[in-house]
Amino acid sequence: MKTTSFSQRAFVATLLTGTFSMSISQSALSTAYPAFMRTFHQSASTVAWLTTGFMLVMSLMIPVSPWLLTNCGFKRLFQGVVALFAVGTALCIWAPSFGLLLVGRLLEALAVGIIFPSFQTVLLTITPQTQRGAVMGTAGLVMGSALAVGPIISGVLLTWFSWRALFALFLLVSIGVLIASTRTIRDVMTLTPSRLDWLSVILAASFPALLYVLSTATHTDFTLGLFIIAIVALLAAVWFVRRQWHQEKPLLQLRVLQTSQFTLAVFLTGISYIGLIVTTIIMPLYFQTILKVSPLISGLSLVPAAALLSVLNPRAGKMLDAFGPRRVVMIGMSLIVVGFVGLTLLAGHLPLWLAIVWAMVVEAGNAFVMMPAVTTGANALPKALLSDGTAVTTTARQLLGSLGVAMATVILQQVQTVTGQPIAGFRATFFVFAIVGLCGWLLSLRLPKQRA
Repeated sequence: MKTTSFSQRAFVATLLTGTFSMSISQSALSTAYPAFMRTFHQSASTVAWLTTGFMLVMSLMIPVSPWLLTNCGFKRLFQGVVALFAVGTALCIWAPSFGLLLVGRLLEALAVGIIFPSFQTVLLTITPQTQRGAVMGTAGLVMGSALAVGPIISGVLLTWFSWRALFALFLLVSIGVLIASTRTIRDVMTLTPSRLDWLSVILAASFPALLYVLSTATHTDFTLGLFIIAIVALLAAVWFVRRQWHQEKPLLQLRVLQTSQFTLAVFLTGISYIGLIVTTIIMPLYFQTILKVSPLISGLSLVPAAALLSVLNPRAGKMLDAFGPRRVVMIGMSLIVVGFVGLTLLAGHLPLWLAIVWAMVVEAGNAFVMMPAVTTGANALPKALLSDGTAVTTTARQLLGSLGVAMATVILQQVQTVTGQPIAGFRATFFVFAIVGLCGWLLSLRLPKQRA
């Protein structure tokens, strides 16, 4: 397809606006948990399924996204995804019971699981390789901004309105994106029709099952039921991998992992995501447990770090185009290591403002690793495999992120139990992830010095 620069800018703007609104729906919702608990008379663990269930369904759809991109015109696929998200959101607004609210969230998750890997694939496909860093940096800016402003928007709306206003905002944005898409979105992906391998789709459920085990094991005992789920999920995952290797047209082309630079990029992206998600989850606990601030203040204290992440993403992308991946990713991994080392050494002596600064250092490092590593991995693949590569990267990132959270939670709890000192648990956690960051720094030495 041939497009003018204006039409391509409009295309990208519509694509990123739709993805941005869906991303906000994730980061903004946890603030409303107390309101959900009051409205539906549910416990905190039950309400948490609005996030847990969302992540499980989203993870199931990620491996299916490459098939959808090659079998459905992108305009129709994008509009269908936005419409599905809008229907789920409308159901959340109306929901007279918690069950229907959860169904609405799961419909939203179906849409998000398709759009998250797809938008990256489309951006990489329509952008010349020499400009991908800058474009993906802009994508990182959008996603980082969603992380930063989500809690703020949620806090403002919940101050003046009920929780239904949150979903009303998402619905209005979705309708606007849907209308704009009729003029701006085009079919930019090459179609190669094939039959959907339903057995592979069923086996792909092993990945959200593993995520469920990892997330559940962090706050409950590892029961016999969890053990059985873990074994079945592992066996299904092995079957899934073997099936993809032997299928002529697999659901997910795992042969992208035979490209060493792509596989290296997947690990670097995963390590970066571990640092990001551990910071997002552990730092609020640190603020509340050690610094004794309120939950509201602890949540707002991460906004500067998220804002810095979003601001640095475009700069990191331009640096990738100019200087190549090794220098950029090494800067990022160095910041992640320095941030966690600083938190380790000073954990017991930090005022709130300085703790915020160290969190900003860690998340600044992510700006120089996450999207540059994704772009570097994509540059190592032919265009025909970009959708598979993006899906593999996204799935691996989710699994590694969940593993990182599980590790952090176990270390924090076990060290606190053994020593009887909460601060010792935080120090041990920060130290372990400084080592993880150091492993990432060493891996980054294997990246090419110059851009491809």
